[in-house]
Amino acid sequence: MFQGLEHTAIASPDPQKLAQWYVDHLGFHINFSYAGNFFVKAPNGTMLEIIPSEGTMAPQTAANFKNPGIRHLAIAIDNFDQALAQLKQKGVVMVGEPFTNQGNRLAFFNDADGNLLHLIQREKPLP
Repeated sequence: MFQGLEHTAIASPDPQKLAQWYVDHLGFHINFSYAGNFFVKAPNGTMLEIIPSEGTMAPQTAANFKNPGIRHLAIAIDNFDQALAQLKQKGVVMVGEPFTNQGNRLAFFNDADGNLLHLIQREKPLP
């Protein structure tokens, strides 16, 4: 009956610009759009829907990292050093230094709208 998450939605003041950021920086592709909404699909099949926003977003900082709600999107990678170098080459600034936690390599950064993302290369897959 229930199969899992089909997509996650992000509200953006400029959905097309943010969708293109995911294409240009993370290898997603725009696989469907309608009325200013954009679905971007990752190489592994996961999707984000980027919808028009209203109002302003509070900045995501270390101080409010544990406030209720979705806190970050984790981007699975198979080559941490290469992915990190590619993002830096494209002008993406890391939020803090990359680090290792329980054998997993992580690096936090923001997308074009300031949403918090992180690269993760797991030492071994989650069960």
